[in-house]
Amino acid sequence: MALIVMKFGGSSVGDAERMKRVARRVIERHREGHQCVVVVSAMGDTTDDLIDLTKQIGAVTPPAREMDMLLSTGEQVSVALLAMTIHTLGEKAVSFTGWQAGIHTEAVHGKARISDIQPGRVRQALDDRNIVIVAGFQGMTEAGEITTLGRGGSDTTAVALAAAIEADVCEIFTDVDGVYSTDPRIVKCARKLNEISYDEMLELANLGAAVLHPRAVEYAKNYKVQLVVRSSFNHNEGTNVKEEAVMEQGIVVRGIAYDKNVARISILGVEEKPGQLAKVFTALAQEQIDVDIIVQSGVTNVSADFSFTVSLSDLDRVLQTLENIRSTVGFREITSENNLVKVSIVGAGMVSTPGVAAKMFETISDLGISILMVSTSEIKTSCVIENEGRLNEVVQALHTAYGLDTDSTVFVGGPADRR
Repeated sequence: MALIVMKFGGSSVGDAERMKRVARRVIERHREGHQCVVVVSAMGDTTDDLIDLTKQIGAVTPPAREMDMLLSTGEQVSVALLAMTIHTLGEKAVSFTGWQAGIHTEAVHGKARISDIQPGRVRQALDDRNIVIVAGFQGMTEAGEITTLGRGGSDTTAVALAAAIEADVCEIFTDVDGVYSTDPRIVKCARKLNEISYDEMLELANLGAAVLHPRAVEYAKNYKVQLVVRSSFNHNEGTNVKEEAVMEQGIVVRGIAYDKNVARISILGVEEKPGQLAKVFTALAQEQIDVDIIVQSGVTNVSADFSFTVSLSDLDRVLQTLENIRSTVGFREITSENNLVKVSIVGAGMVSTPGVAAKMFETISDLGISILMVSTSEIKTSCVIENEGRLNEVVQALHTAYGLDTDSTVFVGGPADRR
């Protein structure tokens, strides 16, 4: 008998029929003798519908606390309905909100981090032979305030809960069969990966691959949670996310990710003296704004220019924050661009293989597309390019260049690596 955490996203429980399918899937595992904890997202477009309601009442910038009160209700609907469905099919089930399940978070509304889980009620319900249904995406502060975990919060809930109860496996059910070498909606011949390392998956998730949220992968890596990504619509084998993945012969690049949610900000004419960058990025950090690629240029004895990328959804807040510190930092001008995308290649074999980055630059250049910014690590290279409707073409070209098409010969490296 195993202790299994099963997470189902909003599309998996999007209507009554899908809810029944999920209930039958969970009962199947339960009747095999396993203990099951199920983490569920809000049904379908519920969260978007709730956000639209705030706009309809004219709440342009609603209080963050009240938004968490509102958005947390979506998951509560899901868990109650799923528990009822399981009851109608002849098995015992009990539903919990995030706070009833013992999930404690930091005091940040909108994208709180889990600080602790006290799963006593979950364990007791399992001991009473219940299937336990837990609302994802939510928790409670020490002061008793409801919080939400931000995008991908249900993935994070599932993995963190699996760590807290020492589950044997955490299964993330989604609308695809597993983790693919790239988005199969763009590249029809993308290959499904049987397994992938935590580090590779974390890079892909951070770089835009939507199948798993980065924080969920971080939890899995830190607490050695066995993680499986699989489809909620069939019983095909999924992708195992683990400490070290067996590499296919010759595979250097494992996946290609993209992110359309990119904006570039340039700060021009910054007075050249120590501490200027610290002032800028400290101010952004205090606003909970994540910064990605940073490039400094135009350095003289008097001034310097630098650019950085952020999520497009944070652009307005970034510009306002920079205006607030203009007198403190002292700069001539701020410019911004929002018609950008970031394309990235990821693979644990990149660090020891020459020519990987060179192949990426060459492939993009051959399409007549300019590279605006570059960022590298041991296992990834990212390029920021203009989004002129050619993203699919770039992803397909890179997928082919590295031999990731299912009927291709894999890329095995080249001459000098300029990464």
